[in-house]
Amino acid sequence: MKVLYAIYQVCVAVPVILLTTLLAALATSLGCMVGNAHFWGYWPGMLWSRTIITVLLLPVKVDGREHLEKGQSYVFVANHQGAFDIFLIYGYLGRNFKWMMKRGLRTIPLVGYACEKAGHIFVDKRGAKAIERTIEAARATLQHGTSLTVFPEGARTFTGHMGIFRRGAFSLAHDIELPIVPMTINGSFDVLPRMRGLNLVTWHPLRLTIHPPVPSKDIKTAMERAYSDIMSALPPHYQDFVENNDQ
Repeated sequence: MKVLYAIYQVCVAVPVILLTTLLAALATSLGCMVGNAHFWGYWPGMLWSRTIITVLLLPVKVDGREHLEKGQSYVFVANHQGAFDIFLIYGYLGRNFKWMMKRGLRTIPLVGYACEKAGHIFVDKRGAKAIERTIEAARATLQHGTSLTVFPEGARTFTGHMGIFRRGAFSLAHDIELPIVPMTINGSFDVLPRMRGLNLVTWHPLRLTIHPPVPSKDIKTAMERAYSDIMSALPPHYQDFVENNDQ
């Protein structure tokens, strides 16, 4: 079955993924230039993510959507298991939001430009002023009633375990008085671990667990509770802290 799945990926899945990536980036870029970036900055990316997971035949299960209130903005925080975290959250969270992402992703041809036009926020760590501009951009996004999704570890895991959380997302939520929603990602590391780079994937179910919102009034308490909630829904073999030197 592994050989057949690999052949299927090369002959069917990869061409479909490349085509849909191109179409989604073009739709996002052109749609946002014409107008209504709130729509065009989300729907093409959401459909693109679902297409990728569907064409790779990866089953998805989402738990906890009932914890989210209609019309409420949130700061979503999740563990960062791998590249498929993006497709899982974008495709199946079911909420319009903006990403906070690494500045280096802006250099990806067409895709980086589409992300910029969609209003996603690139994290710039090249100095105090650059960091301040990043925070102000995120704060402005939240003040306009949009949700934000952040990986507070700041880097993908090398082991499947969680590293430390940075406080930036929690400070933003505190400043704007928005609730924080912890989310646990399971399976992304098993599908495509970071060490394999751009490669064929391994078939494995994906699961997104949405935990109840956490008040952001006390930053330290919010960080500890979010970390604990996310850790609690991981499989036993991925629980416990493991240092990530890339953080």
